[in-house]
Order: sequence, then C-alpha cells, then structure tokens
Amino acid sequence: MNNIQKRPLSDLGYNFIETTLPKGKDEYYLRNEQWSRQDQYRKLTAYEIESLVRNDNTSDDWNIIFVSNEFDPQLVQHCHFFGMVRIGKLEPYYLEFHNLRMPVGLYNSTICACDFGDNVVVHNVNYLSHYILGNEVIVANVNEMATTDYAKFGNGILKEGENENGRIWMELCNENGGRSVMPFDGMLPGDAYLWTRYRDDEQLQQQFKSFTEKQFDKKRGYYGMVGDRTVIKNCKMIKDVTIGTDAYLKGANKLKNLTINSSSEASSQIGEGCEMVNGIIGYGCRVFYGVKAVRFVMASHSQLKYGARLINSYLGNNATISCCEVLNSLIFPAHEQHHNNSFLCAALIMGQSNMAAGATIGSNHNSRGADGEIIAGRGFWPGLCVSLKHNSRFASFTLISKGNYMSELNISIPFSLVVNDEHENRLKIMPGYWFLYNMYAIARNSWKYVDRDKRTDKQQLIEYDYLAPDSVEEIFQALAIMETATGKAWYALPENASKKELTEKDLRKKGKDLLKNSPEEVAKLTILSKGFENSSREVELLKVHKAYPLFVEMIVLYAVKNILAAEKPSFPGFTGSSEHR
Repeated sequence: MNNIQKRPLSDLGYNFIETTLPKGKDEYYLRNEQWSRQDQYRKLTAYEIESLVRNDNTSDDWNIIFVSNEFDPQLVQHCHFFGMVRIGKLEPYYLEFHNLRMPVGLYNSTICACDFGDNVVVHNVNYLSHYILGNEVIVANVNEMATTDYAKFGNGILKEGENENGRIWMELCNENGGRSVMPFDGMLPGDAYLWTRYRDDEQLQQQFKSFTEKQFDKKRGYYGMVGDRTVIKNCKMIKDVTIGTDAYLKGANKLKNLTINSSSEASSQIGEGCEMVNGIIGYGCRVFYGVKAVRFVMASHSQLKYGARLINSYLGNNATISCCEVLNSLIFPAHEQHHNNSFLCAALIMGQSNMAAGATIGSNHNSRGADGEIIAGRGFWPGLCVSLKHNSRFASFTLISKGNYMSELNISIPFSLVVNDEHENRLKIMPGYWFLYNMYAIARNSWKYVDRDKRTDKQQLIEYDYLAPDSVEEIFQALAIMETATGKAWYALPENASKKELTEKDLRKKGKDLLKNSPEEVAKLTILSKGFENSSREVELLKVHKAYPLFVEMIVLYAVKNILAAEKPSFPGFTGSSEHR
C-alpha cells in the first residue's frame, strides 16, 4: 500500500529539515550560508502585493516574500508561493538561448522556499522546491524540480540520522562486489584505482572512507544550486541535483542525486531522453539521446551518447561511450567505445583504449564463474567480435585479433598482436606488432591524445606517450620471456639437445646470444612459450628475431628522450621541446 501522508496545507514550504535543528538556528540557516545575498532583499510593498494578487499569484504569507529594489511585480503571473521566497531583479527583458526566447519573470509555477538571482526565467514549472537559482537562469517546462533535506548530490556519504545501508557505493571492477568505492565529487581515476586494488589493507580502506566523509558536511538542509546562466528546459524530473554555471539540460527524463559540474570555460550538457541517478558529472561532459547511467562517475570532458548504459562504473577524462553497455568497470582517460553491440563488464581499462564492434569483454556468461575481472594496460584494443573470459590480463598496447578466446589469457608482452588460430588450435602472439607494422599509429598515440585533452583543470598529469614507465618495464619483462623461449626452442632441436639439465638461466643466456648474434637462425625456430593462456594448447611467439632488437632500441630511445628532457638548455635557442629533440 502506498504510504500517502496528509498534512495541513499551512505546512507546505516549511519544516524542511526533519531532524532537530542546532540551538539558535532556524530551518534556513544552511540556505543563508549558501546564498550570501539575503541582505539585498526587502519586503513587498502594499502596491506590489496588490499587483501580484491581481496577476493571479497566491502566497500563504506575503510577509515572507522578499524582493530586490529592481523588482517588477508585473513579471510574476499565475504563481503559487509557499514558505519563504526571495526574488532578485526582474526587469522587462527577454532571455534568448539557442532560439529559445522567453520573458524574464516567474510564470505558471508552484514555488516552495526558493531563492532567485537577477533576471531569472521560470516558466511552467509544476513544482519547484528548495532550490537556489543564480542570475539569468532559464527553467522552462519542468514537471518536478526539488531538493530533500538529506540530499547528497551523488556523493557516497550519509547525512545525520541515516543508516549505513542507505549509503551509495559504486561497485567497480567486479560484478559480485568486493571492490566497492564511495563516489565523491572530484574523484580521480587514480583515487578509484587505489581504493579498488588494496582491499587487504583494512586500515587504508578505512582511511579512504574517512577522507571521503570528511570532505562533506553531514548536516541536513542544504538546498540544490543552479549556477548562473544555466538553461533547463523540457525536463520531467530533477531531484537532489546541484548544477554549476552555464550548463544546458534539455529533455531529460530523470535526473536524481547528481552533481553536474559546469563552468563558462567547460559547459556540461544533458540531452533528450536521458535518465541519470546517483552520480557525479565532471566539467565539460556531454550526455545525449536516451543514455541510462546509474551509480557512476564521469570525469571531465567525457561523453555518453546514443543510448549508452553506464552502470557502477567510472569513466575517465576525454573518453566517449556510445550505443553500448558498460558495467562494473574502471576506465582511465581516453577510452573510445562507439558500437552498439560491444559490451564491457568487470574490467579495469588503463586508458587510450578502443573497443571494436561485437567485442564482449568480461561477460560472466562466457566465463567459468561470475566473480572475475579483466585488467588491461594502456592502449588495449580488442578487435571485431572478440570474446574474452574472466580472469584475464593484458600488457600495454595489446591488439587482439577477431575470435572467441575460450580460456583465460595473461598477455605479458606489450605492443603485441594476439591471434587465436583455430586451424592449428594454437594461440599466437606477435611481440612488437605495432613497431613492426604500424609505427605511425603508435607514435601518433603520443600526441593525438594530448591534442584531444580538453581539460581546463589539468590537476593530474596523464601519461600519453607509448614509451613510459609502465610500458618500458613490460618491455624489460618481455625481453626475458623471449630470451628464455628462444633458448628453449633451440635446445628442443635434436641436434642441439643438452645432456645436462638446463636451468632458466641457461636457457635465457643461450636465447639472448642467439637473438643478438644469430637472428637468421632464430627465424627458423618454432618458439613456444607458457603462461599466456590457461589451457593445455601451445602458445607460439611469432617473429621474435625482429621484435627483440626493436624492443632493445625502444628502451634506448626512452632513456635518451628522458635524459634530453631533463637536461638544462646548453645553447641559445634550445627549449627542450619535442620539435628540437
């Protein structure tokens, strides 16, 4: 049975804070802290009250309707006021935005305990409750726009008197939980990464939780805010949402428990048919056309489009997801996923990644169990119709060829092409594929993402160079793997069989010698390795004799670039820029 409560009409617009108020405070004390202009308002004159009544306006108490000196009562028509309302300048102008032209003023709306800046436009708002609107805000054709006294605006905190089971957690990286984080405004991908990875350190986990809770006030009674010049039109429901300046919301179905960051330099937009609940939206974000997002964080300048679904996930800066479904994932900056039939679930993607059509990454329906994860380094690129299983791990810049990979993978060699050869029933890995066949594309990675980085606040350094500490460390590991596998392949030949038991050190020494001094001999070997796939079938390394010297060259290149970058200018005109290097 629906619990519909019946209360006196005289209570509407009052008693906003349901818990006990601090001593000497009224229900408006937090509202007054948020809106510092309360001393700029005055009471209505008798003439203004008469004009308002003549224009079909009502109030339960005209004595608590406050206005500025430049208030024109003719610009308030057919409105119903409850509780204390403060109205800024209303002057005979109209505001125009994208060919929407509307006169300044309040029209055909029910307003409960709100504050308005100067020259606002409020048209046909069925219910506007406990909001503070800045200057030149346009709100038109909205069914419901309200704030509750326990509003958390998408942050994973609790207000006074709330139970722990009411806290919003974001279940990252694993469908079955176990890596939950408390979302908060300003969360960086590195914050989420640290929180999800070190789960065995209980003291650290408790500190993360404490840091988040200390960042926000637990007191009840904060109002929703709408920043200057924000435009909201044709939306159905906006509840417990705080919005920055210069945002544009049009045609959204449901926006609930959100922080929408926006500024004049980085305006955020939410478009038609979108439904977003329990989340944080960063500066300069774009959300359009039927998007569904629940328990999420969108870092600055990220995009959701064309029916995308983002659930229990963190989407990094300058990333785009359209059409498809992403669940329980932590995605670092510069991720691209555009195809309707791609699916990403329970994954940690380290950025600069791209998902092809038909890729199914991390579905528990094609794995051995529901509790699993996929970890992929930077530059992860699964090709057409790639199907991967939990648990799998991929080194930086791994390119996966079309195919159904039936077993868990551990690809520890970076810049590789991974191929499922069904004809030979063998997994094949080509180390250094990008350096061998598409050096332009991998070099382009170092500057194209810098050019595409639209962040206005670059508080976190994002590494986009394909040669960086993560990838170079993996190259060192790859050299050891290739040396060992080459030595083993050489000794596997009947004519090279050793009478003594060979250690890994022996195999690696021989492999290194062959790769450095006899690459033509290595080219004739069938080099097999283990530890790349959780199966009994063979794994073959391709073109090792070509990849090995390239990996060595890349290590030298990385070292020289960093030495040059660290050196001080030694002659006039040298800036240390990439142009001169």
